[in-house]
Amino acid sequence: MLKIKLHSDGGDETIVTVSLLKASVLFDRGEPFSETCIKWMRERSLTYTVVAEFVMNVKARLSRYWKSFSFVGLVFATLFFAASVTPSLVPRNYFFQGLLCGLALTIGYALGVCGVLLYHYLEIPEPSEKIQRVSKRIAVVFVTCVFIVCLRQLTFWQNSIRELMEMEPLASAYPYRTALIALVLGVSLIAFGRTVLNAFSYVSKQLNRVLPRRVSIAVGFVIVSMALLFLVNGVLVRGLLRAADAFFLQADSMIDEGIEQPTDALASGSNESLIDWDSIGRRGKNFITGGPTANALGAFWGQQAMQPIRVCVGMRSEETHKLRAKLALKELQRVGAFDRSLLVVATPTGTGWLDPGAVDTIEYLHAGDTAIVTMNYSYLPSWLTILVDPERAIQSARILFDEIYDYWKMLPLESRPKLYLHGLSLGSLASEVSANLYTIFENPHQGAVWSGPPFPSTLWSRITEERNPESPEWLPTFEEGSLVRFTAQENTLDTGKRWGPIRNVYIQYASDPMVFFSLDLLWKEPQWLKGERGPDVSPHLKWRPIVTFLQIGFDLAMSDSVTIGYGHSYSPSSYIDAWIAVTQPKNWSAEKTARLKKLFSIPSNENP
Repeated sequence: MLKIKLHSDGGDETIVTVSLLKASVLFDRGEPFSETCIKWMRERSLTYTVVAEFVMNVKARLSRYWKSFSFVGLVFATLFFAASVTPSLVPRNYFFQGLLCGLALTIGYALGVCGVLLYHYLEIPEPSEKIQRVSKRIAVVFVTCVFIVCLRQLTFWQNSIRELMEMEPLASAYPYRTALIALVLGVSLIAFGRTVLNAFSYVSKQLNRVLPRRVSIAVGFVIVSMALLFLVNGVLVRGLLRAADAFFLQADSMIDEGIEQPTDALASGSNESLIDWDSIGRRGKNFITGGPTANALGAFWGQQAMQPIRVCVGMRSEETHKLRAKLALKELQRVGAFDRSLLVVATPTGTGWLDPGAVDTIEYLHAGDTAIVTMNYSYLPSWLTILVDPERAIQSARILFDEIYDYWKMLPLESRPKLYLHGLSLGSLASEVSANLYTIFENPHQGAVWSGPPFPSTLWSRITEERNPESPEWLPTFEEGSLVRFTAQENTLDTGKRWGPIRNVYIQYASDPMVFFSLDLLWKEPQWLKGERGPDVSPHLKWRPIVTFLQIGFDLAMSDSVTIGYGHSYSPSSYIDAWIAVTQPKNWSAEKTARLKKLFSIPSNENP
């Protein structure tokens, strides 16, 4: 602030306090100042005049930009934002929630604008100015109330999911941070969309100089669309994928603390092994060196047990799927895997991970008289591999199964091991189609345990669609249950009905977005939300067109960040029930089941 003297025509002086910006304006208007003030302000007049013009110009531009927004579009944007903070299948942190809300806001605005354009295109008469004015006021009050109520409910809704999943409740879900992130992202996306439309308009006008108007519009649309496609797919998406590829490749080459090359001659990666230790990825190394020892198994059974066999071939072990599969078979032959009672062909997740709750438990159930073989096909997470190249997993699983099956079926029936399949997530998608129908008829394997089958899974989809009408989609029953059965947190496999020669079990939780995401969510309420819903699905989850699709889509990236036994984090207890039903371990009892479940109930970062 600045104190200056103003002189009146009569010679009187008045001291006033004004801002520097206002003083410069007064000076430009020729107000009478004292000589000191005039000298001081002449030196600074130009600077503050420029600043004043800049500020007023910015204000004018912001005012014009705000007025350029569609009122209907803003109403739809606010409603979409409010709908997107409602609960979905898994809880989200405020950052992911903000991104979701920002995208929903943008789509809502675009739909509102399209609705206005359609209204004008149909040449529907405009309502009177009075009706428009009253309608806008009512709309503003309504959407403001909805926005405030939903934002205040954000913490409650998130905790409604966390409570079902036995997670600590949040003191706050940070609604204001969520709103800020959503606003920044939404405005950015809308501004980008406007830029694209302006580019389309400019190109069309230039083409209209030499082409008819309709032709210029069509050609302009094609040109801008191709340029946008190249920018997004050819530059942005590929750049992000290359970055993700480099990151996960680096992560795959790391070795976790405490993991060392095995010294046991029968272990993959040892000096005697046909598989080089350095060629095995990070998850593969953890698989080989993890699991129960013969002593631990013997202590559980109260008698001498065998050391389980684990074979893993890494992506760097050989150049192609076929060569890696041949190497896996040779390693199985070297360590005597075909002399065991059970042989499991396990297809890992995209990163090469096999759930210890799945592989450790079957080794306990059979006192170590087992062999498990796996082959890596990627180092990207399953949800990313599904979007980028799911066929790679299917090819890998088929080639590995065919290689092992062709050798296994030639062995004497009475002495060869029972053959089973296993896969989690993307591994389930690939594993369920690794054995073709003709193979099953010719010389069938004994069964499979698949968990968290992702939404593109073909076999799972057909069985779910053709389920018995009285069963819910989240826990279906199929015919008499002789070939395939489903289970969740509670064991539903013991139906009292007869099993067939091949026993297949799907483990799926109602809160797993990897299982229940689908394109249909855009326009149709899913069956798993109708009637009785799963015990781990929030009662506040309601289907809303487009918004629910976005919510479940965002849930994919958060699906395994929840408590074990919910979402995409499958519990050892579920695997124990499934493996018992499928493999029928000898000398097993309900007492052993209870002891084994108790043993595996310790935190997942510890090895039982």
